[in-house]
Amino acid sequence: MIKIISPELFKKIPWKNGKGVTTELAINDGGTLEDFDWRLSIASVVEDGEFSDFTGYLRNLILIAGNGIDLQYDQTRIDRLDTLLSFATFDGGCKTIGKLRDGPITDFNFISKTGKYEVTVNIYMDRKDVKLRASTLCFIYCLNEPAYLTSQDDNSQISLAPGHLMQLTESDMVNLQINGKNMVVIHLEAL
Repeated sequence: MIKIISPELFKKIPWKNGKGVTTELAINDGGTLEDFDWRLSIASVVEDGEFSDFTGYLRNLILIAGNGIDLQYDQTRIDRLDTLLSFATFDGGCKTIGKLRDGPITDFNFISKTGKYEVTVNIYMDRKDVKLRASTLCFIYCLNEPAYLTSQDDNSQISLAPGHLMQLTESDMVNLQINGKNMVVIHLEAL
């Protein structure tokens, strides 16, 4: 079943480290902040500091507003997110320090339990048709313009308003394409 989750259904959840609040868009059935299979959220980062520890999880963090953030992991590797929709994938158990480049940012997070799913994050800056591939789950989020999901079988169409989240299961993704701009598409394949 295709599900559209509107912003009024999102939940405010404190960060695990207590230093902020995240907006939880969706979490697997029965999931909690301490134990979940997958979770999508949006957070504002207003100061430099250490990220919450998500040992046992893979994190995908996407810049959706602001001038950027540098992420340093275990005092070694650094990812620089400095353009809209740039993203980093990293081990949630790394000691991750965020350093803002020029003022606060907002990020979109997808976190999944390590070894549970193969996760593919695709970013689409320009409007174009994207055929959805079959996967266990798919999530679609658009920043500032609507996206349109079209069935290639009968040309029926569903619109996704900006700031809303679309969730599809494997049985939904037959002969579908999405057309959007500034769009995040995440596929999960169960391992």
